[in-house]
Amino acid sequence: MSSAEVRFKELRADFGKTASDYGRHRAGFPDEFFERLAASGILRAGMRALDLGTGTGTIARGLALRGCEVTGLDRSAPLMEQAAELDRVAGVVVQYVNAAAEETELAPAQFDLVTAGQCWHWFDRPRAAAEARRVLKPGGRLVIAHFDWIPLPGNMVEATEKLIEKHNPKWKFGGGLGIYPGWPRDMAVAGFKKIETFSFDIEAIYSHEAWRGRIRASAGVGASLAPEAVAAFDDELRAMLAERWPEDPLPVMHRVFAAIGVAP
Repeated sequence: MSSAEVRFKELRADFGKTASDYGRHRAGFPDEFFERLAASGILRAGMRALDLGTGTGTIARGLALRGCEVTGLDRSAPLMEQAAELDRVAGVVVQYVNAAAEETELAPAQFDLVTAGQCWHWFDRPRAAAEARRVLKPGGRLVIAHFDWIPLPGNMVEATEKLIEKHNPKWKFGGGLGIYPGWPRDMAVAGFKKIETFSFDIEAIYSHEAWRGRIRASAGVGASLAPEAVAAFDDELRAMLAERWPEDPLPVMHRVFAAIGVAP
């Protein structure tokens, strides 16, 4: 078992507990991510797409806005309720299914595209990869993607991560690089071909309020701490931002990473 797998097993996170913050403040993947997929022919209008671990539907909605017929799948009903409301505001329709990524119970070989955004690490990865291959048509693609904040020495992200660790010692995910070399291996073991990756950096703009909401919606805070502990954390984060980073709004460095494989 890898160190990353140990970290995820030690932390029990229920994102349904923070569905409101998740829907409001986890804005999801930027337009540039979808544009990169479209430019390479991976994303086209008319495709049937399945979004695993859809959460509040940020990837599912992005695909639907670009003309795909989309099914979003998750185990959290509260998150999918938020997703449906956000879809209504955006003017799109996504079908949501409460099921596990490892056992979708969907018919085989029916999707042109399967996506998994910001969630692959929570799955039983070999089983999820095998299930993605099962539901994809031959030649269909699996896209595993992340949109991660990037801590650098002395920056606001690093300070925020240290504060999460202070309030929740079980959270061990700090210091990430936003690159996931294990995901292509998962694809290869499951039999995917023509595997490739891409990454690029982008600055996301957050108000102080939005950054606090984004962090409350994270695994280490709202999804795993008791309400009173979340409030104590949020108070300290608010004070830290006001004292050390008074600029409002703030640019926050993020990295987009994607691994892509073709089903045989």
